Amino acid sequence: MIELLFFAYRDFVADPDRILAEYGFGRAHHRVLHFVDRHPGLTIAELLDILRITKQSLNRVLKELIEQGYIAQRTGTSDRRHRLLTCTPQGRQLAHRLAGVQGRRVRRALEEAGPGLREPASRFLLAMIEPEERAAVRRLIVGGDSAAEIAAAEGEARS
Repeated sequence: MIELLFFAYRDFVADPDRILAEYGFGRAHHRVLHFVDRHPGLTIAELLDILRITKQSLNRVLKELIEQGYIAQRTGTSDRRHRLLTCTPQGRQLAHRLAGVQGRRVRRALEEAGPGLREPASRFLLAMIEPEERAAVRRLIVGGDSAAEIAAAEGEARS
């Protein structure tokens, strides 16, 4: 199972890696783009908490994304010390291109595995996350089926 997870991850990131290489970006850029696109107005502190990387690592990646026009940063309204991050139209386009190739891979895998696998796969992936982190992950996952799947998986993981 561990080897399958290794190879699945390798191929899951291979498609975006090829696209990112066209821009001179790496996986850290991808993660930043993904979460900022999914959560416009995310603060740097929130992003650090999600990614679990050092501030120094984030600053390097974020600086490149801002300088090249993929991420915009603005001062918070209620707390001027906060830096709120959003994707520019160019950043959104790249984030969606990356999510698109990964989404196609996941959909294909679920189709090949057969009907009814989506919910058990979601439960399995949620169970791989540290129990104390599951609620925070659930809050991050937004939109339609994904939120419902995680909610169902979390409920079954507790039983």
